[in-house]
Amino acid sequence: MSSSEGSSTYAAAGVNIEKANEFVDAVKKIASQTPRTGVMGEIGGFGGLYSLKTGDYQNPVLVSSTDGVGTKLKIAFMMDKHDTVGIDLVAMCVNDVVVQGAKPLFFLDYLAMGSLDVNVGKQIVEGIAEGCRQAQCALIAGETAEMPGIYRENEYDLAGFAVGVVDNDRIIDGSEIRGGHKLVGFASSGLHSNGYSLVRKICFDTLNLKIDDYVPELGKTLGEELLTPTRIYTETLLRLLKDLPIHALAHITGGGIAENLLRVIPSACSLVLYKDSWEVPPVFKFLQDAGRVDDAEMLQTFNNGLGMVAVVPAKAAQEVVDRLAAMNEKAWIVGEVVQRRKSDKERFRWASA
Repeated sequence: MSSSEGSSTYAAAGVNIEKANEFVDAVKKIASQTPRTGVMGEIGGFGGLYSLKTGDYQNPVLVSSTDGVGTKLKIAFMMDKHDTVGIDLVAMCVNDVVVQGAKPLFFLDYLAMGSLDVNVGKQIVEGIAEGCRQAQCALIAGETAEMPGIYRENEYDLAGFAVGVVDNDRIIDGSEIRGGHKLVGFASSGLHSNGYSLVRKICFDTLNLKIDDYVPELGKTLGEELLTPTRIYTETLLRLLKDLPIHALAHITGGGIAENLLRVIPSACSLVLYKDSWEVPPVFKFLQDAGRVDDAEMLQTFNNGLGMVAVVPAKAAQEVVDRLAAMNEKAWIVGEVVQRRKSDKERFRWASA
């Protein structure tokens, strides 16, 4: 072994192991505040351990999903506010898990930075932990990568991974859907985490707005609107699924309302959406008018005010809406499923309610 005098070090190359260890200690404390039933051990090992209590299920099936936050992270960088994007990260994964009837069990995150900033990292993980609390699942493990040269200064990327469980005979697969089923839409909190490349083009290139500009049409600053966290629907949906006939669920993400709904209904069926049947948050009209975005583009890019849509028998639709109202959730009957006609060129159309 040669002398250490004048030798290269990992820290000099941009990776600080001491800061990484400090960050892991902080993450352990934050993760301990998320639901821990089933969790074995603590963060810091090579993998997260979770005891699956199969006795609670007749034929348990694991459901998993992975996702990121996308270019919404650019808004966090601009605002230097990092405590909500973790909620978005969890939401994008657990909402995909619960649509199949599964209860989220645990969550893992991947955080990559050019240079680890412990304070920023803690804010991010605190957001992830808050998302896990809302989803009633445990943050059991993760990975923090410090990669100088890959990411710009003060920027990072996030990815997440969620696992849930559902009894085989309780999986929601859309197989019971028939013509006449109704669509019940759940209110979104705004843009959620989709369409931000177009959002940024309209706001910053077309309108030349600054992130802290107050926008009268929105009643808040641009940054406050754009950084609003994605809604997590886990608790609400699991309560509905206990005793109401939910035959399909669609998480409205990239691709918009029609495309995501078409993923969960039989190929022999088409969709009809009722015009003006739900409240559209002001941010969507603001973006559409400012960017001169046509209706079709809006529909396939954004959630347009509906973050989740349930497909239910017609006789149960109003009860679902009423039950949601009792849980302080805004919801509307926004459309229906119809038998597909041979003459239909598209599987989706608008109609009056």
